[in-house]
Amino acid sequence: MTTETQIRQALGNVLVPGVQRSIVGLNMVRGITISEGKVSVNLASTGLVPGAQDWIKDRTRDAIEKLPDVKEVSFEYSQAKAKDLNKIGQMIAVMSGKGGVGKSLVSSMIAIALKRQGYEVGILDADITGPSIPRIFGVKGPIGGNDDGLLPVLTKSGIEVMSINLLLPDENEAVIWRGPLIGNIIKQFGEDVLWGNLDYLIIDLPPGTADAPLTVLQSLPVSGIIVVFTPQDLVDMIVKKAVNMAQKMEKRIIGVVENMSYLYVPEINKKIEIFGKSRGEQMAKAAGAPLLGQLPIDPQVAKLCDEGNIESYTSKVFDEFSQKLAGIIKAEH
Repeated sequence: MTTETQIRQALGNVLVPGVQRSIVGLNMVRGITISEGKVSVNLASTGLVPGAQDWIKDRTRDAIEKLPDVKEVSFEYSQAKAKDLNKIGQMIAVMSGKGGVGKSLVSSMIAIALKRQGYEVGILDADITGPSIPRIFGVKGPIGGNDDGLLPVLTKSGIEVMSINLLLPDENEAVIWRGPLIGNIIKQFGEDVLWGNLDYLIIDLPPGTADAPLTVLQSLPVSGIIVVFTPQDLVDMIVKKAVNMAQKMEKRIIGVVENMSYLYVPEINKKIEIFGKSRGEQMAKAAGAPLLGQLPIDPQVAKLCDEGNIESYTSKVFDEFSQKLAGIIKAEH
């Protein structure tokens, strides 16, 4: 006799159009009943236009009818808000006291590292006026959705992404909004996007300590913060401001990352500290958190970001960063 577990396993192969993630992964299967060979499935219609609902219904029927002893399959769609379907293990915000330190790149690296370790991961690009995550991953809109929720876009390796750039008719269009409007869209991204079942949602915060990062830390259940900085002398004060904000918001800093730490020149086998001597250990002490990594200036990274192919990046430094991050994440549990 077919069991609910078998049915859910079969439905794991039914992908939502546009997102290409399963209805199980997006937590859209709300209920399954089995009685004398008759299977009834209740699905959430969140984010689905009528055509997509019909398509999913047909694929769901095909998947279930192949199971043993199934005689009849019936369906029902029910409304549900995205925030009621989302099950997110941890939200990790990536923060910097100033712009231009490579925060979005580090957010991307964190997401890629966690995805390669087998976790389900999403990235919320909360930098509304300077979004760059879609370009880094090579994803584009338009996104799908309805009144109950918006559907994220999936990257090549299966990372869910939501960004204001995916909603704009032209990615080069400037977002000229005042603070309250930016705050509202960030809240919507947190509540109205159908993330489904995720182990980690990485939130790429806007730089600084003003309205936008404050909105994220106040309105979303952020479980920890990773602070990004570069080696310049000015950074000491900037990092301490970010640390101070995190402490006032009662958010724990789980690690710090020094980006653009050095440039390695293989021809002479030398590291050149372009922005000055590393301040990684000093900043880690100031934040009261471990130093997760000292990432170099790597021309290959810039090339892959421009191509939207960052997920193919590999290096010894990145592997070490991933291992250190994995150790911290496991300790968190």
